Amino acid sequence: MASPKFETLVDVFLQSTAHFGPRNLFGEKKNGQWTWMTYARFGQMVDDLRGGLAQLGVTPGDRVAVISNNRHEWAVGAYACYTLGAAYVPMYEQQQEKEWKYILNDCGAKVVFAATDAIAAKVKGLQSELPKLEHIIRFTGTEHETDSFACLLRRGAETPVPVISPKGSDLCGLIYTSGTTGNPKGVMLSHSNLARNVGALHDIFPMASEDSSLAFLPWAHVFGQTVELHGLFSMGASMGIAEAVEKIIDNLGEVKPTLLFSVPRIFNRLYDVLQKRMATESPIKRMLFSRGMAVAAQRRQLAEKKQSSALLDLQYTFFDKVVFSKVRMRFGGRLKYAFSGGAAISREVAEFIDNLGITVYEGYGLTETSPIATANFPDNRRIGSVGKPLPGVRVEIDRTETGDPKQGEIVVHGHNVMLGYYNMPEENAKSFTGDGGYKTGDMGYLDDEGYLWITGRIKEQYKLENGKYVVPVPIEQALQLSPFIVNAMLHGQNKPFNVVIIVPDMESLKKWAAEKGLDASSIPELLKRPEVQQLYREQISEYTKEAKGYEKPQRFLLISEDFSVANDMLTASLKLKRRGVLKKYGEAVEELYREAEKSGDTRAA
Repeated sequence: MASPKFETLVDVFLQSTAHFGPRNLFGEKKNGQWTWMTYARFGQMVDDLRGGLAQLGVTPGDRVAVISNNRHEWAVGAYACYTLGAAYVPMYEQQQEKEWKYILNDCGAKVVFAATDAIAAKVKGLQSELPKLEHIIRFTGTEHETDSFACLLRRGAETPVPVISPKGSDLCGLIYTSGTTGNPKGVMLSHSNLARNVGALHDIFPMASEDSSLAFLPWAHVFGQTVELHGLFSMGASMGIAEAVEKIIDNLGEVKPTLLFSVPRIFNRLYDVLQKRMATESPIKRMLFSRGMAVAAQRRQLAEKKQSSALLDLQYTFFDKVVFSKVRMRFGGRLKYAFSGGAAISREVAEFIDNLGITVYEGYGLTETSPIATANFPDNRRIGSVGKPLPGVRVEIDRTETGDPKQGEIVVHGHNVMLGYYNMPEENAKSFTGDGGYKTGDMGYLDDEGYLWITGRIKEQYKLENGKYVVPVPIEQALQLSPFIVNAMLHGQNKPFNVVIIVPDMESLKKWAAEKGLDASSIPELLKRPEVQQLYREQISEYTKEAKGYEKPQRFLLISEDFSVANDMLTASLKLKRRGVLKKYGEAVEELYREAEKSGDTRAA
């Protein structure tokens, strides 16, 4: 049977609610219990809310914004807008008020949904400066409160309006980039951008209505929204909505998903949890685990060459039953596929998860490409690469500026390329090639088999004082594999050498300190101790041994505060916000360079 194709997300809505009515769609944990909403119930709520939005005067072409974490109301709001011909503009609860104000003003939102009373009150305080914003609707409240979501549903049920079928070229939504430099940019995505990206998933990925996921990637970010929300909705699958990032491990055990969509930061956390757990097991269990890992790696390497070994298959069956299946039980016991995107995943982490019997598929894309441009998929997989172009997508390597015979800037062509940046003609002029390709700003190359390999982010690479280029992410990822390091940020732009800001793994460090008889009651004092400083010198040396001499950090700073969205060191999509880290620790970093200068250590290795 041919895969279904969609021209708009309204096509997705109509087909899925018609075909999968009694199946579970969204699960949410309330009062300690998971409750589930069916496709039919979701469809009815979308119909009711569409009528309610029409009552507020929302018409085709209008903008409706939302400030909320993932919840069923978020999705109801999205599809009510799509079926009314309006565009949906998501924001994050963790964003600063000035960002909400900028986005609401820039997109000209007529209505905004607010997850909480507190958010609604803050937006109300901004409303006098937002001339186009007419209504603030809370997800809280009863159906008798005129500014509540429940009231809007009731009003819509009383005055239904028919579904509007937009054209594929019509604006579906504006997704604002993280704003790591300057104001956020509104990426205009059409119905065709998103719907055809979803259709391409049907062509290559082995997902079905029996599958389920734990949704913790924010739908306000294009990866979580397209691949998980729209993608799984189009396939009749179900999504348990995670309570919070810190509850992921517990929620995995409760929801028992078959699919995991994540960014590398979360996979690193799972890797760290399992490594620490294994370190506490008996020698025989550690030996079995190590041997099983080796067998799994050999088996995967053969599979990449389209080869197999009956002996390795037999050995793997044994280790899977005795060792790996028990590890997978920590994640509910049903997990079979892990999809990684948003940033490059460490090869060691990807191989580790894959060895456990959870097949890892890494992909690549950006908000501007809706997002998927390339992906690994069954029978077309190379761990370490980001796969091959999706059906209908073409990738070119522009070597004009690099002068490199192999690598250059990645340029994406196809149905997934955005309409452009909203109200930014100058940015659009810089971002597109003459024939409509999107210039990603990422460096990479295509191998002889058509797999794309990412080698760096043009915007993130920097020059040392000696003129040598440094790509920081691979070194940061290598350091994060240390059991004593949670996060790391490399810095050295226009400096004589690199330094690294390190967030220690406090659990591991305290345990190590106790074994050494060191007092760990004061974390700031512990981090200054010469024994701890020596430990981290050794960790840096061990985990950067593959880096070139000039790339290796010569000095380091230990900090006790992890990078997070709340402290402005991570973007809402969990990417490192370098300027946020330097804003807080820049002076301490400069002191490292001053100390080096005093000691005469002023050159990179």
